[in-house]
Amino acid sequence: MTNSNFLTPETASTDSLWVERVGEREYVGHNDRGASVTFAGAGVAGTFTPGELLKLAAAACSGLVTDRALARRVGADYQAQIHVSSVKNDPENRYESIAESLVVDLSALDADARERLIALVHSTVESQCTVGRTIEAGATTTLEVQGG
Repeated sequence: MTNSNFLTPETASTDSLWVERVGEREYVGHNDRGASVTFAGAGVAGTFTPGELLKLAAAACSGLVTDRALARRVGADYQAQIHVSSVKNDPENRYESIAESLVVDLSALDADARERLIALVHSTVESQCTVGRTIEAGATTTLEVQGG
């Protein structure tokens, strides 16, 4: 039986996000545009853990906000990866830190241009990456239980 309060892409308002349980310790996250991602506990094939998504969101945000600057300076078809790692505090069940490493070929730039671009990338991420800025600011989360 479907709960009448459950969202669907057809009923969700703009910018809506939700997760729904699809099995034991398995959820699917959705947005109003029809995209989805599967979450589960560690070790379940074909899924992400919530912590992995947090780290990937930080890396993707860094990539998105620096994409135009990099494309203008190293070419529109540049290739890049952002590797993400973390230090986990197991007793407190949280991450102490998340580290990103942008891998991109800057060899076509002279040393001065390379240093200016690296500085621009850092300042752009620090000022424009919503995910990183939110983590750095220590955002609070709340949970309301709606049950009848």
